[in-house]
Amino acid sequence: MIIELRNLKPQYMSESEVAGSDIYLQPSVVFERGRKYMICARSGHGKTSLLNFIYGSNLYYDGVIDYHEPVSSPFDLRLRKLSYLFQDLCLFPELTALENVQIKNSLTEHKSEAEIEAMLDALLPASKKHQPLRTLSLGQRQRVAAVRALCQPFEFLLMDEPFSHLDHETAQQVAAMTLREVEAQGASLLLTSLDPTDLFPFDCTLKL
Repeated sequence: MIIELRNLKPQYMSESEVAGSDIYLQPSVVFERGRKYMICARSGHGKTSLLNFIYGSNLYYDGVIDYHEPVSSPFDLRLRKLSYLFQDLCLFPELTALENVQIKNSLTEHKSEAEIEAMLDALLPASKKHQPLRTLSLGQRQRVAAVRALCQPFEFLLMDEPFSHLDHETAQQVAAMTLREVEAQGASLLLTSLDPTDLFPFDCTLKL
């Protein structure tokens, strides 16, 4: 799968607001499988909107998003082609950390139970795995959301400011785990950030 954006612009942003963007209102921006892209912008400049447009959870845009293959519905894409680490995490607070990952993995059975537990054990204190999400810190929840995003097949992994609540050492651990999974699946990474980060070997940096 290739993702091509043509003349893309959020309907709720003016042309002057996106002037100078490497992505918005460009005739053609192509994201190729197997490459890693960093998308930088200040707060309020449409980073989350961009990933939501690609994921199909926000349709308030002008222009074209072309996946260069037949797409029956956004749900079809999300099951096999796209995975997303949301900025607001979108976890279930009453479920445990483990259950939040299991419920995602149950759709595709991409990971074994042992693999899921090993991923969580690498990022969380042992006692936290079976606690309701609402009892975990924001940083711990972000780690759970990262594991959940990796527990499905994907060709593109979308990450929206994925390290905003993590210290540098933990961010390095999450990045290393993510990079292993991205490379194992021969996938692409699209990561948004307020500032440049060296946590991944990016092939391309774009300004939004």
